[in-house]
Amino acid sequence: MFPEMPADAPRLGGLLTRQPTVVAAGVDVLADALADQAVPVERVRWRPPPPGTGDDLAAVLGRPGRAEADARAVGRMLSARPHLVDVRPAREVLGLEPGTFLHAGPPLEWERASGPMRGALVGAMLLEGLADTPEAAERALDGGAATFEPCHHHGAVGPMAGVVSPSMWMLVVEDAEHGGTACCSLNEGLGKVLRYGAYGPEVIERLRWMGAVLGPLLRAAVRRHGPLELLPLMAQAVQMGDELHNRNRAASALLLRELAPDLVASGGSAEVAEALRFVGGNEHFFLNVGMAAAKAAADAARDVPGSGLVVAMARNGTDFGIQVSGTGDRWFTGPAGVPDGLYLGSYGPIDANPDIGDSAITETAGMGGFALAAAPAIVRFVGGEVPEAIAATRRMYEITLAEHPALRVPLLSFRGTPAGIEVTRVVRTGVLPVIDTGIAGRAAGTGQVGAGLVEPPASVFTDALRALAATG
Repeated sequence: MFPEMPADAPRLGGLLTRQPTVVAAGVDVLADALADQAVPVERVRWRPPPPGTGDDLAAVLGRPGRAEADARAVGRMLSARPHLVDVRPAREVLGLEPGTFLHAGPPLEWERASGPMRGALVGAMLLEGLADTPEAAERALDGGAATFEPCHHHGAVGPMAGVVSPSMWMLVVEDAEHGGTACCSLNEGLGKVLRYGAYGPEVIERLRWMGAVLGPLLRAAVRRHGPLELLPLMAQAVQMGDELHNRNRAASALLLRELAPDLVASGGSAEVAEALRFVGGNEHFFLNVGMAAAKAAADAARDVPGSGLVVAMARNGTDFGIQVSGTGDRWFTGPAGVPDGLYLGSYGPIDANPDIGDSAITETAGMGGFALAAAPAIVRFVGGEVPEAIAATRRMYEITLAEHPALRVPLLSFRGTPAGIEVTRVVRTGVLPVIDTGIAGRAAGTGQVGAGLVEPPASVFTDALRALAATG
């Protein structure tokens, strides 16, 4: 026999006496009906997982130790401490031989290369003295005169086409916590540049000056300065309005402030003035430093058995590819999409190449599109409105494992940026990572035509999930 309850005891947990709190997931019929009756309702984005993924999701989500594996992987990513330690030619730091070029994205053959990728490879042939004219360079490439390998296979990353040739100078970043090393080329600035597939005389002349003057000066300055810890600088830049992919204004200024005294102490006044003018006038100079830092952090999370953490997102202008911690070096690829954004001058979507570049490593590590809420000014560069930027960052928390302990967003009450994309979360929610990026012209030699936002193809995540399920 149950004891008699007091007459004033709450019934059904207070359901009949308090204003209900309603959370509606999925179909909007209930939520709309409640809203029509002025009942507060919290709508939750939800959709069933794609057909055919149920067994794979069950296999991965039900596997013992999965949560621990993910926690270990993302913990390694977020505990990385990247330091800029050197600037050296690619032939030294990466061991590149003449006729070997690195490129952005997953593996690619010349026959499938897009216009900007072809243009960047033609420019690299001219830079290295392997051809005298663009026509001769293209004929040589058609004939198999060069070897192409992804930057990611060499512990490197490259923006846009990402082409690296032996004489190019590389930023060298070391992870003081886990011991890894990552490299990225020097940033050329905006407009007609090699990374966007341009190869005119002004492009080659600039690259040769960077190799003869800028690279050696930066090497001397960095070595004189000593290892430069990057995460505090990046954290400050985020709070100053950068998202560290398409907006690097604050980070570039902070880096220049840090290295300027050592630059002045390292060379002749005329050359130093030229280098300071170039770096100071290039608001994207830090992008390549940040990419190497993100690569070092993401690589620290590789090869954790059972983890669905994404450790690379990259595009070669034809394919979009991802790599996952628990599946080794395997690429999962799908067609690269064309970014949706703003175009320069008379250019439009018809002029745009599909997405290209290794710079999505920034989103992989919790920057870029995942930090849009920290950079409201970026909407003027990629299109959209400030509330959309905030909503994009909030949406990324649904597919990530953690919040970045250093990169904090003032507009979100200093909440850490969403970091650590996890495959099952992407597949279960249908929410795809948002990437903000430059747009390269489709035709070789065009250069940049705009900037915007893009998402990966959903298939790369379902393919990665299937592979992850098979590893058990």
